[in-house]
Amino acid sequence: MKYVTAVWDDAGFFVDPRAYLAELPRLRTALPPGARSFATDPGHYDIAGAARCVKDLELAGIHLATDKSGGLVLDFAPNRFKHDAGLRISYSGVTHFSVDYEHCIDWMRADTVLLDEILPGEDGGCVHEIALTDASVTVRCADLRAVWGTRTEE
Repeated sequence: MKYVTAVWDDAGFFVDPRAYLAELPRLRTALPPGARSFATDPGHYDIAGAARCVKDLELAGIHLATDKSGGLVLDFAPNRFKHDAGLRISYSGVTHFSVDYEHCIDWMRADTVLLDEILPGEDGGCVHEIALTDASVTVRCADLRAVWGTRTEE
């Protein structure tokens, strides 16, 4: 990620969205409407306790369109100690999707979100990068729609 810090070191995870939040007022006008709404939601980076903070959500499902619509859906289950419900992110006009595993933390039962970052894409869309405990997800798309309230649980 360019601005958000989400790293693993010997002491555990270190996450810091402050550099991204400082840039967001400048970036927001270049983001498509759905991405802008999601990135600027007041609870998105409120790590201390907002039920709509992405930190600690568990990746629960990846659904790729089987036609040429360029659709992709990521489902995230709530962390039972923090969230009331899960999150579903639907991407439109997807031109790139990857999940890259960098390390394995075998004592964790699920990949959970450390933090994410949404940047304007070169083509007018956006690039959404999500740092997980074991991997990173990158999606380049025309726009996204994030909906809280899904009950994607075990």
